Amino acid sequence: MEFFHTHISEKSIALANKVLKSGWLSEGQMVKAFEESLASTLGLTNPVAVNSGTSALHLALVLADVQPGDEVILPAQTFVATGLAILMQFAKPVFADIQYKTGNIDPNSIREKITEKTKAIMAVHWGGYPCDMDEINNIAKEYNLAVIEDAAHALGATYKGQPIGSISRFTAFSFQAIKHLTTGDGGALCCSDEFNYHKAKTRRWFGIDRASSKPSLLGEREYDIAEVGYKYHLNDLAAAVGLGNLEDFLSRVNRRREIGNIYRTELKDIQGVELLDYGDDQESAYWLFTILVENREGFIKNFQEKGIPLSVVHLRIDNNSVFGGITPNLLNQEKFNKHQVSIPIHENLSDEEINSVVKSIKSGF
Repeated sequence: MEFFHTHISEKSIALANKVLKSGWLSEGQMVKAFEESLASTLGLTNPVAVNSGTSALHLALVLADVQPGDEVILPAQTFVATGLAILMQFAKPVFADIQYKTGNIDPNSIREKITEKTKAIMAVHWGGYPCDMDEINNIAKEYNLAVIEDAAHALGATYKGQPIGSISRFTAFSFQAIKHLTTGDGGALCCSDEFNYHKAKTRRWFGIDRASSKPSLLGEREYDIAEVGYKYHLNDLAAAVGLGNLEDFLSRVNRRREIGNIYRTELKDIQGVELLDYGDDQESAYWLFTILVENREGFIKNFQEKGIPLSVVHLRIDNNSVFGGITPNLLNQEKFNKHQVSIPIHENLSDEEINSVVKSIKSGF
């Protein structure tokens, strides 16, 4: 049984072969087609394809005009890339507490962490379950802050009927190898307004407007770079993999939700196990299925003996020296860090494997 599953469709293979045979491997028509399909298939707003989720986060911070010394509020319950992107902009990560029963940033804690230096809020959708975006965006509006959603886990999730990627000023996605939509490695940044959308497309490629900078008689593009840009663009080979995988993406996410519903039905009311909260107006992408267990080491050892993979995936990131060490008084984060663990959930699991996970938990640990 696999904990993660890397899905590569036959369509992806065919499109990748087409790109390889074409000889055009850099950003081109396949990237454009991938972006258009992200918008039309999943309802994302102005997606700009880039070479990683980390690049998408950093580009969002740049477009939000986060400057050295500014503060960005985020949860510690995430991967280090979320915090490192802030440091890449020479800003200060400020860690807020989370909700114990979701793993997502707590809007009340965000409010407590705001200072005159705060410039942005980075909300992470833990495991693919959406944060309380209305509350977060209301706080941002009150204090004139940018909201950047780290939706690395949340492609295909919805909040009050709206796709994640269509709600806030910026939303960053990851298409890394083990994500439920992969390009091998890659990402996308969604921008709610046309101004930032066009800025993102320019600044992902050195600050050059690729569409309008035509080659001169001498053979080099004619351009005048006005702002610092980056080599963050996605290439056509990676886009081909992503475009092919989009063809059956929605059916695969639905299968994850079916498995999630089985787990939520079968695992409720088991002593020593708590399920995370799930609101009627927040639909998870189920990249992870995280549960809270009293005796985590015993729980993991029991599963390992039965050949069933488990993982915490990510523990709190503020224990890293680069972030200054553990942030005190994040009480829910401390508790979550001690009890959270995720069980397998992906579309390649068989019914027999799902049943074995359920039976193992029900048998005690």
